[in-house]
Amino acid sequence: MTDRILVPFDGSPLSREALETALAEYPDGEITALHVIDPFEPGYSVYDVPYDVESEPVHGSEEWYDRADDLSEDLLEEAQDAADEYEQEADLTLETTVGEPGREIVSYATDNDVDQIIMGSHSRDEDARILLGSVTESVVFRAPMRVSLVR
Repeated sequence: MTDRILVPFDGSPLSREALETALAEYPDGEITALHVIDPFEPGYSVYDVPYDVESEPVHGSEEWYDRADDLSEDLLEEAQDAADEYEQEADLTLETTVGEPGREIVSYATDNDVDQIIMGSHSRDEDARILLGSVTESVVFRAPMRVSLVR
C-alpha cells in the first residue's frame, strides 16, 4: 500500500522541513504539497513575502488573487525543487486552494484519503495560541488521520 501524505506548504523553514521529512520518510509515497491562500490574509499566505499596502493590489480584488496565484505557483516550484533533490520514487503533487487554512487542510486530507499530515509547528506558548490562533492546532484537533509535527 502506498502512503498518501499531505504537507501544508507556505515556504517557511518549518514547512520546508516538513516536506523534506515526508520525502525522506516516505520515498515511495504519494506526497502532496498544499498551499492555502487565506483570503483574510493580506500577505498572500506566503512566508516572507514583503507586502506593501501602497503598491500591492487592493486586497480581495481580482488583481490581488492573480498575484496570490502567481506567488503560489512560485512557492510550489520551490517545493518541487526541494523534491528534485531527493532521488527516490516519491510522487509529489502540487496543489493550491483558497480558504481558511486549518479547514482547507483537513478538508483536502479527508476528501483525498490522506493517511497522514506532516506539518511544521512553531510551538508557541499557550497564551500566544489563545491570542493568535494556530493553523497547526486547528488541524491537529480536527483531522481524522495522523498528524505529525515538525519543529
